[in-house]
Amino acid sequence: MNLSSSEPDHTSASLSEGAAFSRGQGLSRRAVLTAGVGAVAGLALAGAGIAGSGALSASAAPPWWAKLSTRQQVGQRVIYSYPGATPPQSLLDGIAAGEVGGVIFFGENITSLPQIAAVVAQLRAAQASSPIKEPLLFMTDQEGGLIRRLRGQEPVLSEKQIGLQPDPDAAATAAGAGAAGALRNVGMNLNLAPVLDVFRTPGNFDDQFQRSYSSDPVLAGRLGADFVRAQQGAGVAATSKHFPGLGAATASENTDLGPVTLTQSLDELRAVDESAFAPAISVGVQLVMTSWAIYPALDPVYPAGLSSTIVQGELRQRLGFDGVTITDALEAGALNAFGDTGARALLSAQAGMDLLLCSARDMQQGLDALDAVTAAVDDKTLNPGTFKQSLRRVQSLRAGLF
Repeated sequence: MNLSSSEPDHTSASLSEGAAFSRGQGLSRRAVLTAGVGAVAGLALAGAGIAGSGALSASAAPPWWAKLSTRQQVGQRVIYSYPGATPPQSLLDGIAAGEVGGVIFFGENITSLPQIAAVVAQLRAAQASSPIKEPLLFMTDQEGGLIRRLRGQEPVLSEKQIGLQPDPDAAATAAGAGAAGALRNVGMNLNLAPVLDVFRTPGNFDDQFQRSYSSDPVLAGRLGADFVRAQQGAGVAATSKHFPGLGAATASENTDLGPVTLTQSLDELRAVDESAFAPAISVGVQLVMTSWAIYPALDPVYPAGLSSTIVQGELRQRLGFDGVTITDALEAGALNAFGDTGARALLSAQAGMDLLLCSARDMQQGLDALDAVTAAVDDKTLNPGTFKQSLRRVQSLRAGLF
């Protein structure tokens, strides 16, 4: 996720921030961290999706979502969040109704390891009575160093510290295995890590919190692949972020707060930023998170996560990623010009994003995304073929998790 998705290991939100959790005022993901630490290719692929979404052969088993209502199908693509340590009844009800794809946990949701393990167990129990049998996605940011929702747990080293180790590959491998162990211990099955941004200057957006392995794209890509391989080998899905890369962003360029435009040339974007994602894709990273920055060399109008040119063209067609895409926080200030939650969710889905991350710690945000995309499926505003492709990718991901 964006840097705003992160929270230092040793901090918690202040009491004054608590009021911001009311509807429409959820804390930005960046704010949680800084509080404590100071479209040709797309159209072509969309057409291919329609062709590939025809009727199943008579001998093929129907997908798990075939008997679900449209609203339930859409729900499998929405990730919810909530304020405080206790999940609200509305979340439990939504899970039981089969209208929730997963939950993201923040530091404010976690008071201790036994507490969050009990919460995850409670959410799993709610799903037991639902029509959905694939596991829910339980995720957090357990990157390492300062950025650990499970405080005091592995990985202890930050990405930058890993990159500076005498044997960085061994350190990255240990970090991936450690993250998987920490998450599995509390019942979570998905990590929003590793960051594969290639930082440009000391102290910039990624480097100020040590969230980038290196300014060398070859090293950053190799270490990211080490982390992914170790973590997924232990049964926890990994997420490479923030495609096509935020490594050129300055310390003040924060997409949670407002628009960010990164002006690298197309050659530089591909040779430096995108290239760091290629090794993780080659070892089978299961998710990729896009950024909310605008990259004029690729698309002068839309942020990456709203751009079919970037999602379908660069990520899927050029780099060959066939896993699950996930948005960064839909409440980000960078999206203020693109409407409310429903409009943002629909634009993301139309661009090719599979999972919609509603991380404002506000259940209504997730419901707004659910309502808007359900209406778009019903009236065919959202292409039926690409919608089904997304469901299949989500099904494949969840079927392999615990």
